[in-house]
Amino acid sequence: MKKLPTIYLEQKVHRKNNQLLVRFQYHQQLIDLMKSVNATHWSSSLKCWYLKDTDKNLRTIIALFENVTTVDTSKIHKKRAFQRNLTEAQKELLNAFYLFLKGKRYSESTINTYTFFVADFINFHTKTALDDLCNRHVEEFIETVFLERNYSISSQRQFISAIKVFIVFYPQTTINELQLERPKKSKKLPFVLSQEEIVTIIKVTQNLKHKVIIALLYSCGLRISELINLKLTDFNLQRKQLIVRNGKGRKDRYVSLADSIFPLLSNYYHSFLPKIYFVEGKANTKYSAESVRQFLKKSCVRAKIYKTVTPHTLRHSYATHLLENGVDIRYIQSLLGHAKPETTMIYTHVKRKDLMQISNPLDMAIKKLKATDNTNRNVLLSGNI
Repeated sequence: MKKLPTIYLEQKVHRKNNQLLVRFQYHQQLIDLMKSVNATHWSSSLKCWYLKDTDKNLRTIIALFENVTTVDTSKIHKKRAFQRNLTEAQKELLNAFYLFLKGKRYSESTINTYTFFVADFINFHTKTALDDLCNRHVEEFIETVFLERNYSISSQRQFISAIKVFIVFYPQTTINELQLERPKKSKKLPFVLSQEEIVTIIKVTQNLKHKVIIALLYSCGLRISELINLKLTDFNLQRKQLIVRNGKGRKDRYVSLADSIFPLLSNYYHSFLPKIYFVEGKANTKYSAESVRQFLKKSCVRAKIYKTVTPHTLRHSYATHLLENGVDIRYIQSLLGHAKPETTMIYTHVKRKDLMQISNPLDMAIKKLKATDNTNRNVLLSGNI
């Protein structure tokens, strides 16, 4: 079989942002693989593909191509290159693991992440036979590699999950699954915008395609991946619904369309005439998730909202506003496509109406003082300032 062209990676500032450049000689198989990665763009001036220069994107590209052809990372900063020296036998094993994950129908993102972490783990213990790997080797990898690369708790949980799947695929190791513990998740409350801020962002967005994307993300509570995979055939305008197919956890769900979005949808459709996907890039391909993030950021600046707003912020806002409007938490769970009610319950912690009904003890103390002391009717915390 003819060897595929080498993939060359490098970093460069392009369009005022740090980008990861991906170069290779023309080959349709490699092009198809490149197109499967979200947020990738073709640069006519640089004659290469590029995407945002992040550790996650670097891991994705390496995991995507390393079992297909040679990936040259010599131009990547040494602290970020994570160069591996795998033997041919190890590469064959990882390729088999990759196919095993595909057979289990994991998502492409999960397959790439698990393969990357297991490849790094095997590379780190390359002098140790696979059959001799134990739980202590897992701990050493976390203590050394994860601290050095400053990985998040979320990444560490993914690594443990990857190892649990790997020892099912390769049970000859002495790693004990029962002793593998994932660190607890960070319990961060979601950031939400007010309804007035949402409407302002939509109003100041001048591009019609961008405007309809923002309106749909919020009004349907969509994840960014669900939006870019949305097809024209997924809309049922008569029932005022759209079906979200193959969402997180490979679940389908129906969500309702807002009456106010119909004129916008009609205007957008007749202006852009998409063929397959609801929003399309060049040649009827999927729209880029990174493009959505970029124009949303610009719209927030125009709206004079200087908080960090992402597409997922719109989903958080949708869920919180439904809860504040009295919608039952079980319906919200269904609309969001959450597998567990505990996931949806987090929005009860940011429900503003309930919080506003709680009297602050400082206000109560001042009110009590006013009621009992007739000489201090105008109690002010500022005193005589």
